[in-house]
Amino acid sequence: MSRSRRSRKDQDVPPPAWGPSAPAKPQDPTASYTHQAEPERDPKKHRRIFFWFFLAVQILFVIWLITGISSSGSNADGCAGLTGDSLRLCEDGGDAGTAIGVGLIIGIWVAVDFILAVTYAVYRLARRQPRTS
Repeated sequence: MSRSRRSRKDQDVPPPAWGPSAPAKPQDPTASYTHQAEPERDPKKHRRIFFWFFLAVQILFVIWLITGISSSGSNADGCAGLTGDSLRLCEDGGDAGTAIGVGLIIGIWVAVDFILAVTYAVYRLARRQPRTS
């Protein structure tokens, strides 16, 4: 009761080609499909409004950060007339205030970027085409 296997030579199927595949034949546009065709996309060019808004926000934060860091040297008027340890403490206090301010700017920057990311994700999910089974 053993079954004999037919060799590939006996079949009418040619062996697979190892070289580059042949170009696909164009499909007949009048052929009927069993699945629903994808709706046509809007021919308008997509303006990347969110992308440019995001870049503008990043530029504003960089400018704010540079301004905050560079303002640390303007505390010289507050320390005028001090000498020795008092001058050092006054300057160190100004540097600590600058560090706290820069930290707050970076913290706000991270929070704004997170809010923008969540907003963009919700926007993309709302515009996504529903899946058809």
